[in-house]
Amino acid sequence: MEGRGHGGRAALVIAHPGHELRVHGWLEQARPLVCILTDGSGGAGSSRLDSTRRVLAAAGAVPGPVFGRFTDRELYADLLAGEAGRFVALAAEVAAALEQAGVDLVAGDAAEGFNTGHDLCRLVINAAALRLAGSGRPLANLELLLDDHPDLCPDELRGEALRLDLDDEALARKLAVARGYPEIASEVESALARFGEAPFRTEILRPVRYGLDLAPLFADPPFYETYGEQQVAAGRYSHVIRLRQHVAPIAAALAAWAAAPVAPVVPVAPRTVAPAAAALAPGLPVAAPAGEPGSPG
Repeated sequence: MEGRGHGGRAALVIAHPGHELRVHGWLEQARPLVCILTDGSGGAGSSRLDSTRRVLAAAGAVPGPVFGRFTDRELYADLLAGEAGRFVALAAEVAAALEQAGVDLVAGDAAEGFNTGHDLCRLVINAAALRLAGSGRPLANLELLLDDHPDLCPDELRGEALRLDLDDEALARKLAVARGYPEIASEVESALARFGEAPFRTEILRPVRYGLDLAPLFADPPFYETYGEQQVAAGRYSHVIRLRQHVAPIAAALAAWAAAPVAPVVPVAPRTVAPAAAALAPGLPVAAPAGEPGSPG
């Protein structure tokens, strides 16, 4: 494994079940905590979580507390409705899971302007990472490409990227597991036809060098808007999810939460009973102070 060294606890945060296949070799080596935003049901309504559970179990990775929290329809409905609070709560839960697990490296979907769910996942990861950094818990934040060439990495990022070159056996396992994932068999074959098998031998997790403003990263409008317009025109979708109208306000809410001061945790001192009070009624409970449970008012 080249690039950034890592011997600590890792996590993988992805939008949909099946994304873990892109980094199957790393999954086997790092055995990360895995959080997944949706169940991958798409428009068909059939969850992919069981297939991913089998992949994770075979690789030794661990499902996290956020595991298929939304159906895809729910996620996109919340985006259209501007339910920023739900995504802030999700980022807070992801941040808490990373902190409690002692994670010092998180990897996840890149923002590519291809799929709103992928981009939203990246926003949640970045917000959680920024929040943890603000509380004195910085962690390495890496991304994996899902639409672009699998081993694409700009020269200026290569020194900080985590690169894994699979041997023949690891590549064979990766391809077998991908081809054996029934719900996305056609997507797997499409990716192999597009890129060939060789590029999937190299797995690159790139350092994230952007925050919560995604507009500078890709064309305006992004691909998902153009595609959404085509689907609306064909009568398959009823609405188009747009970057500036729908995604950017969620990003702004996440940015505000990530930048908000983190209140220090003040330990609660154990309640003590005054010796005189205890002597008045040995063995009997002392009345609770006013305003606490057990007291009038």
